[in-house]
Amino acid sequence: MSKKELLVSEIEQVPEPFLDEILDFVRFLKTKIMKERLDTAIASESALKKDWLRPEEDEAWQSL
Repeated sequence: MSKKELLVSEIEQVPEPFLDEILDFVRFLKTKIMKERLDTAIASESALKKDWLRPEEDEAWQSL
């Protein structure tokens, strides 16, 4: 059984009043993942900026 299937099986056994908390937690995790990806993209941008702002880069992309 996959982890996803195990999770669904466990959730099916949770009493209805607790499902809102589970849903909130899942949404929190999704937000956390998106924030981490954004942080990585921002960090990459500052590292790559040196290459992007070179005159050679401008010349390479000028014909597009």
